[in-house]
Amino acid sequence: MRWSRHGARLLLGALLTLVAACASIGILGGDTIGRLDAMLGDMRMRVETPQLDPRIVIVDIDEKSLNQIGRFPWGRDVQARLVTQLTGHYGVAAVGFDISFPEADTSSGYGVLASLASGELAGVPGLRSQLERLKPQMDYDALFAAAMRGQPVVLGYSVSDRQKKGVLPKPAFTLADLNGRTVTAFAAPGYESNLAQLQQAAQGAGIFTALTDSDGVLRSSTLLQRIGDGYYPSLSLATASVYLKARAIAPVFSQTLDQMSEAEREHGGLDRIAMFTPRGQLAIPVGEALTTTIEFRGKGGPDGGAFRYVSAADVLMGAVPADVLRGAIVLVGTTAAGLNDIRATPVNAEFPGVEVHANLIKSILDGHFKSRPDYALAIEFGQVVLVGLLLGGALALATPAMAVLLAVGALAGALGVNWWLYHGADAVLDSAVLLLLIAALFVANLAWGYFFEVRKGRALVSRFGQYVAPELVAQMADNPDRYSMDGESRELTVLFADVRGFTAISEQMTPQELREYINLYLTAMSEDIRDSHGGTLDKYIGDAVMAFWGAPVAFADHAVRAVSSALLMQQSAARLNQQFQARGWPPLQIGIGLNSGLMHVGDMGSRIRRAYTVMGDAVNLGARLEGITKVYGVGIAVSEFTRAQAPQFAYRELDRVRVKGKTEPVAIFEPRGLLADADAAELALLADWSRVLELLRARDWDGAEAILLALPDDGLRRLYGARLHQYRATPPGADWDGVTTFETK
Repeated sequence: MRWSRHGARLLLGALLTLVAACASIGILGGDTIGRLDAMLGDMRMRVETPQLDPRIVIVDIDEKSLNQIGRFPWGRDVQARLVTQLTGHYGVAAVGFDISFPEADTSSGYGVLASLASGELAGVPGLRSQLERLKPQMDYDALFAAAMRGQPVVLGYSVSDRQKKGVLPKPAFTLADLNGRTVTAFAAPGYESNLAQLQQAAQGAGIFTALTDSDGVLRSSTLLQRIGDGYYPSLSLATASVYLKARAIAPVFSQTLDQMSEAEREHGGLDRIAMFTPRGQLAIPVGEALTTTIEFRGKGGPDGGAFRYVSAADVLMGAVPADVLRGAIVLVGTTAAGLNDIRATPVNAEFPGVEVHANLIKSILDGHFKSRPDYALAIEFGQVVLVGLLLGGALALATPAMAVLLAVGALAGALGVNWWLYHGADAVLDSAVLLLLIAALFVANLAWGYFFEVRKGRALVSRFGQYVAPELVAQMADNPDRYSMDGESRELTVLFADVRGFTAISEQMTPQELREYINLYLTAMSEDIRDSHGGTLDKYIGDAVMAFWGAPVAFADHAVRAVSSALLMQQSAARLNQQFQARGWPPLQIGIGLNSGLMHVGDMGSRIRRAYTVMGDAVNLGARLEGITKVYGVGIAVSEFTRAQAPQFAYRELDRVRVKGKTEPVAIFEPRGLLADADAAELALLADWSRVLELLRARDWDGAEAILLALPDDGLRRLYGARLHQYRATPPGADWDGVTTFETK
């Protein structure tokens, strides 16, 4: 039975899991999943809070610098002064230029003057000698080279698809160094590097070319690229190498060459990149093609919070505090508009390109890289299979509400594990397939429930919607097979309520007023029964209301709910009475009778009309008790059976009665409110009433009267005062059992 009901859902979940498992290992899927993974990775990175790293400072060629120094590119004399200030005056540990210098600087005008001295002005006495004397000051490239020589300066350059311009630095390693292995890397046929004069003076150089994803966003960077037979470091790797005084950068392999299979030898078996420094070997993990994921910190720019920015103009003027730059790694770059060094990144669509290198250098110094591990596919595949099978099975068996909780919990768990691996283990794993699977399983089960089981739910709503509260109908609709209108016997509590003197009321009102009167009354009573305490509204009989608790939804506390509803109904009736009298309408008073016991409940009636209702002796007693309330002058009368099942309330004993059609007497009580709310005076009053009835049944008329006269004057006291008078005048017979017998309904 269980399999026949849920088997199709379980098979559907297994099929969706199989499809997702294939997508997780690349058999299925495409750009959409890749883009979604990229988007999730971007969101994951944006939630991190940056902390300022004082080791790395960005010297910014900003708007202020352009206004004070002049338009960019600046002459190499200015760059020479900048290097001298940084290395000589401030004592920085390394300078990385996010700028290349592929062409000679002719801005001094020396070339023009030399040409004139050899031509049109050849006859000017002393001109050539003066030019020779001024040449060292006007050869800006020589000035720049002199400023860099012997200093920890790294120049930047770019790779190219076509031209080869400038001079390349020494590679980190070459194909010959790999000893027959092949290390996959991004290869470039050309480059635009720096002038030989400048490159030879600098301590190193690095590639600053950015490799963006298909959507134009920069998420990863090459640490080394191949040009010809050489592997050349990025600007960030080269600058960090100079800062750490590394003597070499080399690949590290997990196995020796003779331990590798032919396929492994072709792949290379690269484990990591190592930087050999005076303090030891610094391991740098690399991903496919010698790349690494860039861990962006902050939103970028001077206000990003991750790195300190200082204006290049302030450096040139010596206006930067010495402790800001001393011993730091300095990256020279620009944030000025129009200089085209802005990148689209996961954290900001306008991110300074120079700060990309700063983030990479920080990762190198900290030995803290976000990378996709070799076992990533295995983890992703395992997560998909495990979550898919478990969640698919759970959702097939769950109620709609539980299904929502399971799906939300699974999504939160998947994101939490992914975040923990990313933040705690620096492992970059994809989660789009897993999240899509969770969503697909939830939607599929929801759709299945809607298309294949909604008819059961609709039928249930149609049958029970008019009787019980919407939330109970929703509860029943979650498992409609548990509920039916078939007849059965159940322990229930029934309620009857009636308006006092309704005939007289109807005679005093117009039909329109009477309709509004009764509609307001029945609406308030129905809400107190159905909505407030989950009662089943059976029927209206003129001005009377019939309801019961415990079916179709079973309540262990059906008696408690019924008594609570009765007390609430009396409060609502008092509120309505004030409103009615303010409108000049007749006063409203109601009587309520409650009884608990075994009743027959189900869909009963004729072929023409049927109703979900209750029947039986216990129902009849409840109806009799409603009528008896008039005799005792109380608003509510409950049987001893209801009182026993709802002990949370304080009760005033009314009598022991034998109703018409019953031979066995039953004690009846008036609920006064919650027992926990009753004060000492109220409890004493209830005890006095019990004592009055005890003395009366013992025929101690005087004792009963003495207590009775001290009680508050109400309808019940007047009733028993009259009975005492009658008992004195005509004492009951010897067979009197203290029970009041009613011969009418």
